[in-house]
Amino acid sequence: MLTVNDVKLTSTVAFRMGVLGTIVGDRFAERLAVHDVKPKHVAMLSVLESGMAASQLEVAKIMRVAPSLVVSLADHLEGLGAVRRERDPEDRRRQVLALTEEGRGLLARCTALARAMDEELVGGLAPEEEAGLRNVLRRLASAEGLPE
Repeated sequence: MLTVNDVKLTSTVAFRMGVLGTIVGDRFAERLAVHDVKPKHVAMLSVLESGMAASQLEVAKIMRVAPSLVVSLADHLEGLGAVRRERDPEDRRRQVLALTEEGRGLLARCTALARAMDEELVGGLAPEEEAGLRNVLRRLASAEGLPE
């Protein structure tokens, strides 16, 4: 039976997911740069599209980032015409973010980039291995409260 002392750091799930996440995240960021966005911008667009949040504060909570970062992300996306800010009619102090048609198009283009990367990442896997990987990632993400 393996003990904790027999397990190398590099074989732990935490280490491998962390390193692979960094590598894949960097590659994704490089590809998104053509659209003048970063992964957190795309994450915000995705949150808005999902309908899980509308206010800047709600988006910050879902994304697990500081509200000031959401303001900065929204500023950039607003400059691209991807989102617009509106006052909440029920609470005039609250800013609500709305995805524009340009934002939906930008999100679709970024999703296409992610799908192309998926093909590269799982291209060497058998169909059942890919399905298993997607299932495990979905379950792990769900356990963290992330959208599907």
